Amino acid sequence: MTHLQNLKYTFQVENKLNYSVLKIRHNGLNEIAGNCVTGSGEVVLSVTLWLSELHFSTLHSDQDKGDGSLKYILSGDGAGTLFIIDEKTGDIHATRRIDREEKAFYTLRAQAINRRTLRPVEPESEFVIKIHDINDNEPTFPEEIYTASVPEMSVVGTSVLQVTATDADDPSYGNSARVIYSILQGQPYFSVEPETGIIRTALPNMNRENREQYQVVIQAKDMGGQMGGLSGTTTVNITLTDVNDNPPRFPQNTIHLRIPETSPVGTAIGSVKATDADTGKNAEMEYRIVDGDGTDMFDIVTQKDTQEGIITVHKPLDYETRRLYTLKVEAENTHVDPRFYYLGPFKDTTIVKISVEDVDEPPVFSRSSYLFEVHEDIEVGTIIGTVMARDPDSASSPIRFSLDRHTDLDRIFNIHSGNGSIYTSKPLDREISQWHNLSVIAAEINNPKDTTRVSVSVRILDINDNAPQFAVFYDTFVCENARAGQLIQTISAVDKDDPLGGQKFFFSLAAVNPNFTVQDNEDNTARILTRRNGFNRHEISTYFLPVVISDNDYPIQSSTGTLTIRVCTCDNRGNMQSCSAEALLLPAGLSTGALIAILLCIIILLVIVVLFGALKRQRKKEPLILSKEDIRDNIVSYNDEGGGEEDTQAFDIGTLRNPAAMEDKKLRRDIIPETLFIPRRTPSAANNTDVRDFINQRLKEHDTDPSAPPYDSLATYAYEGNDSIAESLSSLESGTTEGDQNYDYLREWGPRFNKLAEMYGGGESDKDTS
Repeated sequence: MTHLQNLKYTFQVENKLNYSVLKIRHNGLNEIAGNCVTGSGEVVLSVTLWLSELHFSTLHSDQDKGDGSLKYILSGDGAGTLFIIDEKTGDIHATRRIDREEKAFYTLRAQAINRRTLRPVEPESEFVIKIHDINDNEPTFPEEIYTASVPEMSVVGTSVLQVTATDADDPSYGNSARVIYSILQGQPYFSVEPETGIIRTALPNMNRENREQYQVVIQAKDMGGQMGGLSGTTTVNITLTDVNDNPPRFPQNTIHLRIPETSPVGTAIGSVKATDADTGKNAEMEYRIVDGDGTDMFDIVTQKDTQEGIITVHKPLDYETRRLYTLKVEAENTHVDPRFYYLGPFKDTTIVKISVEDVDEPPVFSRSSYLFEVHEDIEVGTIIGTVMARDPDSASSPIRFSLDRHTDLDRIFNIHSGNGSIYTSKPLDREISQWHNLSVIAAEINNPKDTTRVSVSVRILDINDNAPQFAVFYDTFVCENARAGQLIQTISAVDKDDPLGGQKFFFSLAAVNPNFTVQDNEDNTARILTRRNGFNRHEISTYFLPVVISDNDYPIQSSTGTLTIRVCTCDNRGNMQSCSAEALLLPAGLSTGALIAILLCIIILLVIVVLFGALKRQRKKEPLILSKEDIRDNIVSYNDEGGGEEDTQAFDIGTLRNPAAMEDKKLRRDIIPETLFIPRRTPSAANNTDVRDFINQRLKEHDTDPSAPPYDSLATYAYEGNDSIAESLSSLESGTTEGDQNYDYLREWGPRFNKLAEMYGGGESDKDTS
């Protein structure tokens, strides 16, 4: 045995079904079971590795005398876990089966050391263990299911999708990782390239309208597809996408539509729709009217969401003018694929016939609206204008006109029902209302429900019938220390009229005033100036200055406005300090009429408050029980005095003694019972029991009866008194005649019946004697 010093071992492990073989080669010579051959080259060692504990090599040193003084140690990849060494014998073992896919090679270092000194007796030797692959992994696809698409009508060989399977085996060792692809399902529509896994179309002109979905199963097999190779599969769902290979087609050659002649412009008459087997933008189409005698009367609009052509009215229709129109409508695809021009033109046409239906049309005015202008000073009854309307139907009917009074609430205008002339019924005033907007109604006399309205605007023209007035109320004062020619007020005017040339006002005094004067500024304003120096408010506290205001229109209108000027004390700058008490109250005071009106309003409010309080107190005194439906126990007191013995309407207690007074099955009358109580028959009272005892006995029975109602109720009892000792006095039950009847027993009833006994008894004696 030689030293393992400076030798590098290469172990090649070939995994088999139940064992592995470790081969070490040296110059082409093979030694078995760990025998080492010396030489300058590679040492060859062949060892069988079992699945349990795999012993594949023995490390032995020349220094080992077999006395246990040496210790073998192992380090490197997997040492102590995957690979272990017997420290006494140097045998190297594998603890479990080795998988190349986990690690392709391991580097180990072995050394013999002195057990006592722990010093190496041999240099460290390195082992490189390379794991040879076997075919123990099948090809796998990254996805279990693939989704792909390809345009319909594609040529044969069009690429659809490439699938790639991976094999964990070593591609550089044999054919374990060489994968070949094949198609298990999906023929003859698709094929797959064996080497690349590219899926291609296999049939020409596959039509989506015939079939859209396909499922293809692809197999990947290793070992170059040979027998015994492992395989894996995946599923590819292929969808044929649409192309524009189908032109639009109308389902009918002729389409009939109807429209009333009164339909306004823009009314939809109906729709036409062509069918297209394609989808999406390939099925989009545009509709147009290409020919016909109604091209100017109708329009067609393409509805994008429904792909319909909506035919609408372009011009007003008239049954009396034309009753039938014919249109030629075309539908054409908007996205045409040049590759499929050979399939024919991608458009189609149909004939649309539109019938106009006759309608009893309302009257038609000669204008859509009317405008009349009239001066405000015209006399009542003057015609301001005339509206005209006609019946558009062939059978012309007379027209009746009327005004919509909701547009003329003041009834200022009226209209002649026969000719449509509008005239005034009240005076006009432009200053109150410059415009009047009327609505005139026209109706056929034969069909008054069918009406038409038209707007009539009446403009009132102005005449100069209003005089100018002060623009505002002026609170004017003059200082006691004022100088002559001093400005105390600037005034302006307004006029309700509106002349064409604009307003122009002139200001002047009604009479010469020694204290004040007016100066016209010629811009519709004027200045009030003092004419003397100094004023005394103790002598005259207020001045009234009449000012005449005139306009320049025809006829000229003028008015006189009185300017109230108070005399006040002022400082050196002309600022007012104080005025007389009377002057201060005049502009801000209230008139007597206004004060009276305010007092009346206060009195009315007080009366309303008092009445409201009285009503509220009256409501509080109302009884709590307002409805007959209230079933609560209540006590109602009546202060009623009876009528004495002569009162025959009072309650007769004798009814308690009369058996006939009992009512069978008498129910409670104070409430509506939910269930019917059957009246109980109580035993008759004991003999010689008076009425009081009888009632007390019945009350006691009622109070102790658990079935009695819990409310106060009326109970009626029939009471029969003690039996009569005279028994019955009636002769109806007698079996004998009157002559046979014996009345002697009447004498036994007492003195009160003696006379009766003598009458009956005596009669019989006389009869017998006679």
